[in-house]
Amino acid sequence: MTLKEKLSDDMKAAMRAKESEKLATIRLINAAIKQREVDERIELGDDQVLSVIEKMIKQRKDSITQFEAGGRQDLADKEKAEISVLAAYMPAQMSEAEVQAAVLAAIQQTAAGGPQDMGKVMAVLKPTLAGRADMTAVSGMVKAALAK
Repeated sequence: MTLKEKLSDDMKAAMRAKESEKLATIRLINAAIKQREVDERIELGDDQVLSVIEKMIKQRKDSITQFEAGGRQDLADKEKAEISVLAAYMPAQMSEAEVQAAVLAAIQQTAAGGPQDMGKVMAVLKPTLAGRADMTAVSGMVKAALAK
């Protein structure tokens, strides 16, 4: 079953169960997927759907920061609820040790010698870690490892 099919099934189940917040979030996901398909004139695969969901999670995290800074805890809570629904469609997150091992392996694979080679290392890591690790944290790990 593809991720889009799972989203469709979950949307139907949320309708039947009258879970309005989950339903609204799944509809947002489907709208974002459809928008990208129309814009790029392609049919999205699971990897591309995951990147759409990952982008939505990142947007929600940014919004939470802004809402909490502005004293709007009610809106921050709504965004947190949406993140919990979105996160259910993401693959299991890798542990920090697994990410660190992947970073070191990518550095060896690319024969990176310093910070100027960060782009090469990230290009190797992105396909394997996308959706399974926070790429901002991965970037920090790569930078720290290359600075040594």
